[in-house]
Amino acid sequence: MLKYALGRLVELIPVFFLCLLLIFLIVHAAPGDPVLYLYGQHISSGEELQRLRAQYGLDQPLLARFLVYLGSLARGDLGRSISTGHPVGQVIARHLPPTLLLMLTALVLAVGGGVLLGAVAARRPNTVTDSALMLLTLIGYSIPTFLLGLLLILILSVHVPLFPTFGMTTLGQDYTGMRRAIDVIHHLTLPAIVVAVWYLAIYARITRVSLIGVLREPYVASARAKGLSEWTVTFHHALRNAMLPLVTNLGLQLGSMVTGAIVTETLFAWPGIGYLSYTALLQRDYPMLVGIFVISSVCVLVANLLTDLAYAMCDPRIRLR
Repeated sequence: MLKYALGRLVELIPVFFLCLLLIFLIVHAAPGDPVLYLYGQHISSGEELQRLRAQYGLDQPLLARFLVYLGSLARGDLGRSISTGHPVGQVIARHLPPTLLLMLTALVLAVGGGVLLGAVAARRPNTVTDSALMLLTLIGYSIPTFLLGLLLILILSVHVPLFPTFGMTTLGQDYTGMRRAIDVIHHLTLPAIVVAVWYLAIYARITRVSLIGVLREPYVASARAKGLSEWTVTFHHALRNAMLPLVTNLGLQLGSMVTGAIVTETLFAWPGIGYLSYTALLQRDYPMLVGIFVISSVCVLVANLLTDLAYAMCDPRIRLR
């Protein structure tokens, strides 16, 4: 297992550099100029524009800027934000905990609910229960994220004021301890539901399809012949082997989780990486965008490796060579 993991880590190095090159080219090829965004109405001449572009290193050829960025990245420096002047690494680290809190909460809800609904549907395939659950998951998968968020805000924040509409904490309140935790959970509920619905629908359908196939295996019939309860057969024997497709999707989504849910975080003004990405895109903040995508790429690559290793843990029939 260790030899396999080390070999895969070595293979990920050229993949990471290719991702870094593509990220750098795409971000800097986007239309717009951060200098004009920041100082447009205050720039009085072309010479002043060139001076400001040179100040931010934007007058250099793209290849030269990429090589400079590689040198900085090798020292652990993600650069400085053009819009604020703060180190990119520090800004990302400040916005990362809210995103992880939101996404982990949403994934726990999605995995728990999706596996449960998928297992219930798989135990009664082609019945009214199965059809009703799959219809609900189809609706959850199809409804746009922004529309679901707006509906929840309209119903549960405006008409029935149960939850706040934006932010992570209540403005003007300096709660500590348990009161702060309750306040954060109160603000977290709606955005977590919005993010979880789409994932829950996918996990439920994946679990159903995979579990239906596994429940037809001979060893499942043998377990039933031993007199084991249907609950034990489904959740103890069959579900573990049916989890491989779910582990694949979960691993990919865990890797991209660091970038957060841009639409949801923007809609609820949740101070995470997704909202930071949106503001950096509007401001043409190239170092911030590249830094966010670099961190995201590393997480995706590591998550893919961990997913491969998790296969052997979920299914003992799989052996890594």
